[in-house]
Amino acid sequence: MIMECFNRLFPINRSLTGDGVRESLRILGEIVPIRQSEYPSGMECFDWTVPKEWNVRSAYVKDRDGRTLIDFRDHNLHLVGYSVPVRATVSREELLARLHTRPDLPDAIPYVTSYYKEYWGFCVQHRRLAEFTDDEYEVVIDATLEDGHLTIGEGFIQGETDREILFSTYLCHPSMAINELSGPLVQTFVYKKLLEMQKRKALKYSYRFLYVPETIGSILYLSLHGEELKAKVDAGYVVTCAGHGPSYTYKKSRRGDSLADKAALHVLSRSGRPYRTVDWSPVGSDERQYGSQAFNLPVGSLMRTPYLEYKEYHTSMDNESLISEEALEETVRTYLDIVETLEANEIYVSNHTHGEPKLDKHGVYPTIGGQRTEEQRRRLFMISYLLAFSDGKHDLMDVADKLGVVGKDLWETAKLLEDKGLLRKANGTEPAAAAGTFN
Repeated sequence: MIMECFNRLFPINRSLTGDGVRESLRILGEIVPIRQSEYPSGMECFDWTVPKEWNVRSAYVKDRDGRTLIDFRDHNLHLVGYSVPVRATVSREELLARLHTRPDLPDAIPYVTSYYKEYWGFCVQHRRLAEFTDDEYEVVIDATLEDGHLTIGEGFIQGETDREILFSTYLCHPSMAINELSGPLVQTFVYKKLLEMQKRKALKYSYRFLYVPETIGSILYLSLHGEELKAKVDAGYVVTCAGHGPSYTYKKSRRGDSLADKAALHVLSRSGRPYRTVDWSPVGSDERQYGSQAFNLPVGSLMRTPYLEYKEYHTSMDNESLISEEALEETVRTYLDIVETLEANEIYVSNHTHGEPKLDKHGVYPTIGGQRTEEQRRRLFMISYLLAFSDGKHDLMDVADKLGVVGKDLWETAKLLEDKGLLRKANGTEPAAAAGTFN
């Protein structure tokens, strides 16, 4: 199902604004509820201004004999993003000055944009430059660049509390697989699975899913809702570059020790998959904006092969051949493991601190000694560790790390001990929790 959605979305011409974004959100909205909100051109958001809306009907370059040498219909990367409308005959010199190529990848069409300065241009495979031998060329860009709107998509799941987990992805690149569609697809299917999960079991957290044009979209959203997010978000993730490569890369939040970081690294350390950790930096995707100084939100990014680290990045070679349904689905599962860990995570306090409680008295210990099953031994280890380290300083992830398991696997045992009166949730009067834990 993920690749079916990919195939529908891939040909659509997306940019910061325009009908391609709306159509893409509509298609994703067939899977999960996504509300589209429109913000007018000229709207100021901090140091930025919402640009004009751009839509393209056609664009091409023809030689003197009327042969079409470049056609937007063949691949939408052929046109520089946000090119102004043009109908003209231009010299070879002027055309070549506006033809963008990648000499290092002669078979690739590069991705080039000019969002905030009026310009027009085309992109072509470097090996094709030898075809342009005429003195003059017909250039047509049938497009509109005029006051309109920027579109943001948003989904929301209300949990038992108003504490939020934020997911954010960008939907503004045309026809690229890793750097564009892998993020929105993984986020949408995480969203779908959480809706299904909520039908079976109440969710502790509320979940917000943002689909924004990169940079300007997150800045716009923060200008309207940043203080609200600061007050509510306990963890968040920018979902991008999620469908290629055998290993994971986790980029930490700017804080470096947030709950988002702790949960992601806890799950990755138990996943059996190779992974690496990189620190937050102001180079990357929208974690730059969420981590900016005024907000410093606990937002990291779980990726597979990151932007800038594969040669096909920002070219037509970033296509379906680079991603796999298996990798996309595995990334969805990994994000869900992180969510389930966050849902299960609590800080507990033991009600029995003078020695061990007599477990059989509370109905949580076998009354017959001797040989026990592997499952009974496993449960007793969990009980012992939970009782020993539930001191208001350790959360379930901390205890799970000591046992070599995933935090969510302790939830049922912790709930049993809570029901039996052996544990209680920390209520803020216990000693402060260690940095990075949820309280």
